[in-house]
Amino acid sequence: MGAGRAAKALTGVEGLDDITAGGFTRGRIFLMEGDPGTGKTTIATQFLLAGAEAGERCLYITLSETEDELRETARSHGWDLPTNFHIFELVPPEALLNDEQQQSLLYSSDLELGETTKRILQVYEEVKPDRVVLDSLSEIRLPAQGSLRYRRQILSLKHYFAHRDATVLMLDDLTSESADKTVHSVAHGVIRLQEMSPDYGAERRRLRVLKYRGQKFRGGYHDFVIETGGVRVFPRLVSLEHKTDFERKPAPTDSEELNALLGGGFQTGSSALILGPSGTGKSLFALSFVASTIRRGGKAAMFVFDEELGLLFARAKGLGIDIQAMVDSGGLIIEQVDAAEMSPGEFSQRVRHCVEEYDAKTVVIDSLNGFQAAMPEETALILHMHELLQYLNRQGVVTFLTVAQHGLVGDMKSPVDVTYLADTVVLLRYFEAAGRVRRAISVMKKRTGAHEYTIREYRIGAQGITLGEPLTGFQGVLRGVPEFITSGAPDMQMDPSA
Repeated sequence: MGAGRAAKALTGVEGLDDITAGGFTRGRIFLMEGDPGTGKTTIATQFLLAGAEAGERCLYITLSETEDELRETARSHGWDLPTNFHIFELVPPEALLNDEQQQSLLYSSDLELGETTKRILQVYEEVKPDRVVLDSLSEIRLPAQGSLRYRRQILSLKHYFAHRDATVLMLDDLTSESADKTVHSVAHGVIRLQEMSPDYGAERRRLRVLKYRGQKFRGGYHDFVIETGGVRVFPRLVSLEHKTDFERKPAPTDSEELNALLGGGFQTGSSALILGPSGTGKSLFALSFVASTIRRGGKAAMFVFDEELGLLFARAKGLGIDIQAMVDSGGLIIEQVDAAEMSPGEFSQRVRHCVEEYDAKTVVIDSLNGFQAAMPEETALILHMHELLQYLNRQGVVTFLTVAQHGLVGDMKSPVDVTYLADTVVLLRYFEAAGRVRRAISVMKKRTGAHEYTIREYRIGAQGITLGEPLTGFQGVLRGVPEFITSGAPDMQMDPSA
């Protein structure tokens, strides 16, 4: 190992160095496998570019693509390959033989395999690189015509490169029908890339480290995307790794009635679930707390899955909340999220960025119905939300989640039950009384302190949300069809036009 070089070779891929605890161990062979189109060539090119930028000599040996194709791919990402980034296009051995040799009985896979290996070693001796990419192993596996000869070839390459302190990344496109794990046992580390095609929306890509000798790595699946500029990996969020010290204290709203209902407001480092049918004011409820956070000098982030931002801005402004002014002042980051185009891992990364880089202390996810659309299964949604909420709680953030329940009055059904994850559950309801459709609010649960057990009517108007006195004269409000239980059932002493 050269003087001054780190013990590991950085991959140059955002997020992948975190998963592999610093990159690839120098002087070892690594395998990256995946079906065609999963991003192997892009990651391999980034790996060599990272080495070239550090002043190392890099060699890309391509047996499957031409040099022109590789350079065109690099240009599409805006990369200018430096002079210490060498590309060697290995022409198939049979193209070097004349017609008489090709027809000879002496010509066999032995000749082809031996010639391929020989030329790989020759170009290595010419360049003497620190990093090598071999693309792809299928061009060695097929001529080998058997696991034993294939294994011997891989072992010989491994020992050859190891004695020369070269860090080698071999690519395998998994085009062989046999499930040959030969290279798995020989390689120092193995990374598997996968592409999934949902019934609707863009393809999803993820990777997993199957093996890394003598090294602790971040296990499980990690989402990644291929975009202009290369591959970005989103390491799986582990909330236990992000503990911080902060003071738990009440975070009141601007409404005294709402604070009374909540027992003083929400708590820093806690999550609140706002549950109710469509149109009951879940988004407005969260926005009113965002506005109070910004008025206190804090910052907030809001992720909107279900509503077009222009419509949300116009609707909120008519109710006394100027979202655009909050964005212009730098107090609010609001992002439109397309669940069909974004993986859960990427979403978690965007939330983390707002908390760690922007210092947002209030986060709104509106709504979990939209977030669920990005999940392959409901169980995955629960696990993702558990880690994300635990992470946000440990950062001292107040998190608001909204869930739109199915139906308007009567029995309500939620698409997913996350009530046990949230620290506070606020229930919004429609109910009918005296020939009018009204709205009721109640706090069903609060882990971080006492709260009122009453049910209050509320109205949405130009002043936002206005609460009335507890509905002590009704029974069955939460079912949507209340009954009078006293002769003088109280009504809200409010302007009916509000």
